[in-house]
Amino acid sequence: MSKQKILIIGAGIAGLRAGQVLAQDSFAVTIVDKGRGVGGRMATRRFADTKADHGAQYFSVKSAIFQEFIDDAVQKQVVKSWKVTDRTHLRYVCPDGMNALPKFMAQGLDVKLTEKIVRIAHGIAFAESGEQYDFDQLIISAPIPQVLQLFEDSDILLEEEEKNILNSIQYDPCWAVMAKLKYSDSTITGGRILENSPVSWIVDNAEKGLTEHPTLTIHASVDYSQSHLEENAEKVASELIASVSDMVNVEQIDTYQIHRWRYALASKRASGTFLQLKNYPIYIGGDAFGIGNVEGAFLSGQAIAQAIC
Repeated sequence: MSKQKILIIGAGIAGLRAGQVLAQDSFAVTIVDKGRGVGGRMATRRFADTKADHGAQYFSVKSAIFQEFIDDAVQKQVVKSWKVTDRTHLRYVCPDGMNALPKFMAQGLDVKLTEKIVRIAHGIAFAESGEQYDFDQLIISAPIPQVLQLFEDSDILLEEEEKNILNSIQYDPCWAVMAKLKYSDSTITGGRILENSPVSWIVDNAEKGLTEHPTLTIHASVDYSQSHLEENAEKVASELIASVSDMVNVEQIDTYQIHRWRYALASKRASGTFLQLKNYPIYIGGDAFGIGNVEGAFLSGQAIAQAIC
């Protein structure tokens, strides 16, 4: 008897967790992602002999199943605790960059990168490259606006309730600046959450253990990112750097890069851990469902896999 084929669109935490569980249960799993690497917003940028996390900055753990998984990752030195004295919940980071966790999860899985699925029909997913992937069950963990566009291009007809659930999900964007400093003279410790500023978060990645060079990650606020979403990236970077001049001597910036996250954070999420379509063998999950964040994405992938098993 042939193995049931599972195709997963999206190699973020949710897709990778679903893939892990299903592959262990002897399903034939293929994961495709349009990006050049796994992880989605668990992203680490390498540049100018340094590196910086420019997506998710850290995560915490509440559930027993995620704690068990993270304890194993800690033992394998993929993850470490990041002790911040004024925080009640323990934060976790990856000493080699947040992208290390999805890379760890992808080990042993069949992952196809730079592969964008543009249409689905009759149990086949058609990629922009011309490749075709047949499946018995399909899992999608991409941002919901991209999911809805794929469904529209594929003539997939949703039930009214399914439309309502997916259309209720909303995302906040975020501009992210990564700046390598010539030397460290900042007073940033443990990362800083800022209010009433164009900047919402600033951290030195050297403090997290990613690099020996002082390298800042600066996240713009939701309001700033929304109102400047389509603006010139260099102009945005200059404004954000200027906004932290009271904490950092901007003249010591050696080089910087900027990235725009159009779907940085699901600000309005669906209540369940995933959505199973009534008329198609399709499951939709990710951090837009349940509690959100890194743990929410993990639990969504876990729940989808258990539903299929």
